[in-house]
Amino acid sequence: MTPQEIEALFTRSDDTYAFARWGRPLAPVVFGVDDTTLIVVKSAIEATCQLAGHSMSETDPELGSNLMMFFFKEWSELTEVPDLDRLVPDLTPLVQKLEAAGANQYRLFRFDEAGAIKACFVFLRMDAQLSAMPAQALALGQIVQSFVLWSDAAFREASPLALHEGATILKPEIAALLRAAYDPVMPAVAQDPSHALRLFARIGAAQ
Repeated sequence: MTPQEIEALFTRSDDTYAFARWGRPLAPVVFGVDDTTLIVVKSAIEATCQLAGHSMSETDPELGSNLMMFFFKEWSELTEVPDLDRLVPDLTPLVQKLEAAGANQYRLFRFDEAGAIKACFVFLRMDAQLSAMPAQALALGQIVQSFVLWSDAAFREASPLALHEGATILKPEIAALLRAAYDPVMPAVAQDPSHALRLFARIGAAQ
């Protein structure tokens, strides 16, 4: 990847550069799936943590669980989840907005005082499009998009995933970028596009 391609992945629609990674271990919980799918999702989380060199935990001392994934049929189901409105500000207007847009997915991040990710809520309305995806591809794609703060347009044109010998994997360039992003010498938060040059250099140093 060129520095310009890396920069584009973290440059938002308003032309601001915004990068953040997790500042604490992941403590995931998944709602609305059967045991088989749960294993697939947790395997995707573990694999991505191992790739990036990030850690997992049974619980988060502040939130209990800090990566919450919800699988459901209709957006209105979210308003029936106990205490979710305490974790997600303005839940009802958000649900109405997503219903009106016909959206099938939404990710909401929360950040600590330093600006690093401290929580992520992943909402997946299992419409025909998402239901047709293999569970492995759906899980890995969502985890990757929850692992750093990407641009809101990062993967509109191209998926971060690829097929290799029948298995769904991260594209090698995205895997290398995640490893560089979680390198201990790199900052957890960045708003300057020069950060993309540093990521490019870390990828080169690792190869």
